[in-house]
Amino acid sequence: MPQISRVGIIVNPDDTIDTSAARSLPAAPGLTVRVFEVRALNDLEALLTSAVRESVEGLVFSNDPLFMTHRTDVAAMTARAGLPAAYGFREFAVAGGLMSYASNLPDIYRRSATLVDKILKGASPADLPIERPTKYELVINLKAAKALGLNISRDFLLRADEVIE
Repeated sequence: MPQISRVGIIVNPDDTIDTSAARSLPAAPGLTVRVFEVRALNDLEALLTSAVRESVEGLVFSNDPLFMTHRTDVAAMTARAGLPAAYGFREFAVAGGLMSYASNLPDIYRRSATLVDKILKGASPADLPIERPTKYELVINLKAAKALGLNISRDFLLRADEVIE
């Protein structure tokens, strides 16, 4: 969607890190960003209606556990509102969301298990380095794109790690 000019970021205000990060994003030329707050799944439908009324053209969901826990409902509600959305876990695209660009959770869990193993063998947690994810995946759900009336370019599809048809 190269012509997009209004994006909404959906955060849970109880997650102060995500909320703070969303509010402090630098302005991009020609792009207006609106932060929406959702504390409970029951509030999402009204928020999406508000986003449509405000002419938001696309959404980005934070990685709050609230959204992950209810990913199937979140993806369905967002699709019913007619809003394309990007998510932070591939499980959203699998559940019917448009796309995700995210670190690979199984890879993170494997790395976590390695760190736990070191701690159990006597390493001090303070001596272990902080690790950042090194593997990211782009997952695109073509069925969701079609339902939203979006035509995903061949170039973009070729960059995807997984395309769900």
